[in-house]
Order: sequence, then C-alpha cells, then structure tokens
Amino acid sequence: MSKKLSLTLACGDYEIIRPLKEGTVQPDGIELNILTAADSATRHWRFLRNEEFDIAECSASTYLVARDRGLPFRAIPVFLHRRFRHGFIFTNTGKGIVKPADLIGKKVGAKAYQVTAVLWLRGILEEHYGVPHTSVEWFTELDEDVDFNPPEGLRLSQIDQSKSIETMLAEGEIDALLHPDIIDPIIEKDPRVGRLFPNYKDEEIAYYNKTGIFPIMHVTGIRQELVEKYPWIVPNLYQAFEQSKALAMKRMRNPRLVPLAWYQEAWEEQEQLLGPDPWAYGLGEQNRNNLETLVGYSHAHNLISRKIPLEELFMDVSQGRKRGHFRT
Repeated sequence: MSKKLSLTLACGDYEIIRPLKEGTVQPDGIELNILTAADSATRHWRFLRNEEFDIAECSASTYLVARDRGLPFRAIPVFLHRRFRHGFIFTNTGKGIVKPADLIGKKVGAKAYQVTAVLWLRGILEEHYGVPHTSVEWFTELDEDVDFNPPEGLRLSQIDQSKSIETMLAEGEIDALLHPDIIDPIIEKDPRVGRLFPNYKDEEIAYYNKTGIFPIMHVTGIRQELVEKYPWIVPNLYQAFEQSKALAMKRMRNPRLVPLAWYQEAWEEQEQLLGPDPWAYGLGEQNRNNLETLVGYSHAHNLISRKIPLEELFMDVSQGRKRGHFRT
C-alpha cells in the first residue's frame, strides 16, 4: 500500500471545502488533516508567526507583507474567502458622520491595521471617496500578524489590552470603525452605532459594476520548505480545491439545503450580477485586477516596499496547456 504525504490544512468551515473535509475529494498523493475550529485572526497568527500548519487560509494583506519581508511562505491562487466591504464601516451615530468625507480628521478604529478587510476599505475610501488614509487617526486592537513600524505621517496607536474597539465606538471614544465582521453593537441594535452606508448593498453593486472587483480576502498559503521538497503538491492541491468547489457549487444549487425562503432568487441574483463563478480560483483577468489593486493599496500605504508581481506571489499551478482538467 502506497503511503501518502500527510499535511495539515487550517481553513474556515466553508461549503466549498466540504468535499475535501468529508473525503469526497482527495488530493492525489496527499492525506489532509483539516482543521476548521480556529477563527481567522487566530489561524493567521498561528500560521505566519508560529508556522503551525502546513497549509493555511491566510490574510491576503498579511501574506503580501510576509512575502515582502522574505518570510518562508508561498501561496497558490485559491481564494476561500471574498466579501464586499462597504457594509463594514461603522460609525458612532452621535458624531455627525453621514458621508465618507466626514471621516477626515476623525478617530477611526480597526481590528488590526494589516487586516485585509481594513486594507480594502482604506484603499476604497481613498480611491473612490477622496478620504486619504493619512487624514484620520488610527486605533487598533490586535497585534499585527507581521511586525511593522508605522511610516512617517501615519498616526497609529494600539489601544490598551483591557479595552474593546467595539465598546470604544459605542461609547464615543472613537468616531468610526472599519472591521472584518459584523460588530456586536450592530447585532444588538445599539442605537449609538450605525453604518456609514445604510444602503451598503447598492454601494457594493455600484462598486462591482465600476471595477469588476469582488474583493479577495484570503489566499491559501503553504510553508515554503514543503513546496521546495515536494513541488508536485502544488498542482495536486490546486486541482483538489477546484474539484471541491465545483462539487460544492453543484450541491448548493439545490434550494432545499438552505433555510432561506428566497434562496433560489438570491442565487439567481448573484449569478446575474457577478457571473457564473464569482468565487473563481487562478490568475484570470478578473482575479489579476483584484489582486493587483490590493497590491497597489498595500504599496501606497507603505505596508510593502514595492508592487510585487503576481507571478512572485503565487506558485504556478499549470499542468500544461489543455492538460489537468477534471469532470465533476
């Protein structure tokens, strides 16, 4: 009996990896131990700081910083998490912030400065709404996944460990908050906290129609020593992720699976707005535009020293022209 290479993958518990998790899809020659319990911030820290996992879903923003610093990580163009971000700018409702320009000169919080969601939002606010990232005073809660020194002109402070950035927003200690998740005051309908864009879905659709970008949040990182020792795992893993997503999307077309009254309509609306595969992997034209925009924001905000070409950031997963295809 041939022995497979045993590797640990840490990622979110997504439908698109269900076939991998359940063993319906198995990467050729690889036995995956899949861990899904950790939240994103913890997983990224443990991967980039401690190298605890062989493969991990990883913050795209922090991966750029890690590669710029020459840290021992590579990635394949598998993007397990995307999310539009206009609905994740929260404000204290007593501060008179009704439009993006009102953020200028204000105190703005973030979970961490390097977080991909926050990088996208800073870039979008600067490019599309005229709010320079240096025009606000920044306050963060978590340590960064990769250490960095704030560049000259950036006002950035870390709050005391005893404080919560969400509580500070509700109590008016900060004026606004950019966050990767729906914050507790919104869930609890705290009247002191609202969204900068109450009609955020309309803003996100307009943004997509203008740019073609459905923001990539996470890449799939691999410890560099593994790809150097076993280069064959790169296309094998990529193919397995592709197969897993294809099977998951085929399964998800069944409206009986999800307890939503208008699930089918939501699926059809997504397809009409974003096309047949908005979760596409690889470095096709749309993903290149997506990632090059993020690289540009990272460089403009002095997180990375140069605009790193995508060919340096992602391993080549090709198996040759017209080769390596599969059928679901």
